[in-house]
Amino acid sequence: MRRLLCVSFTSLFIFIFSASQGNACDLCAIYSATRATGLDGRGISVGFAEQFTHYGTLKENGQTVANPFGQYLDSSITQIFSSYDFNNHLGIQLTLPVIVRSFQRIHDGIVETGTSSGLGDLSLIGRFLPYQKYTEHFSFNAHILGGIKFPTGSTSRLGEELDEGAEDPSAPKSGIHGHDLALGSGSFDGTVGANIYTRWRRFLTSADLQYSIRSTGSIDYRFANDLHWQVSLGGYLWLRHAATLALQARLSGEHKGLDTLGGVQAEDTGITSVAMGPELQFTWGRHLSANLGADIPIVIDNSALQAVPDYRIRSAGTWRF
Repeated sequence: MRRLLCVSFTSLFIFIFSASQGNACDLCAIYSATRATGLDGRGISVGFAEQFTHYGTLKENGQTVANPFGQYLDSSITQIFSSYDFNNHLGIQLTLPVIVRSFQRIHDGIVETGTSSGLGDLSLIGRFLPYQKYTEHFSFNAHILGGIKFPTGSTSRLGEELDEGAEDPSAPKSGIHGHDLALGSGSFDGTVGANIYTRWRRFLTSADLQYSIRSTGSIDYRFANDLHWQVSLGGYLWLRHAATLALQARLSGEHKGLDTLGGVQAEDTGITSVAMGPELQFTWGRHLSANLGADIPIVIDNSALQAVPDYRIRSAGTWRF
């Protein structure tokens, strides 16, 4: 499947390179697409971002191990957001996640199937655009992000972490724990990040970096600081004033250290991963933008025993007034 993806990306990039470089109306379409995706302009936007992840593989210290009890976790996180751009350079966004996690795991020595669902942690993020440039053949902008996450999600599942040391050592081990099922952290956390977007004619590149700075929350539990990044490369398949369609190849990754409980490290919480996959981006006029993508892990290195992702599907839609 990974070889098929690579062949598909190569074929599509050749198609983009061989396509007409466009004319003056392309610039109007690019301006509209930029406005619709929230990279330029002012006003109110509303939208959603959905991320579905299937965790069906058990890894112990980076090595795949048997999963005789069929442990899995299906995580759906729907982020509902509203943003306001004061001008081309400054904006804010309020985001509320709705989380549904279905699972099957070993708990207290028996197979347990269940669901954990509800609202997650609310976040307020500010955006600053220090520099941008738009011409007919070239576009560039860079954003700086920063904000705070509030402890609005339920932390009841974190209570399971207090009992993990009392488990029967001869019982089968679980790859899904209380910290995996908790809807919130119970802590006020900071977020900083940056985004760079570049276009040359019909070709697009973008890069994102986000770092979460955690504090201690419920039951003296502290989630480890978390680094997320992504780099995308692609181009416009279809470019009209009324609508645009772009395809990008996306490489993304995460690095997270070990959580702590009462200052003691939780060994089954660290992970470093890299994933790749395609992403389609669609805009309609100056108002609607949408995207659909998938991520397939190519590198996963984790600590202790954990259920790790097999694939991730992402979608989002934004309407700018």
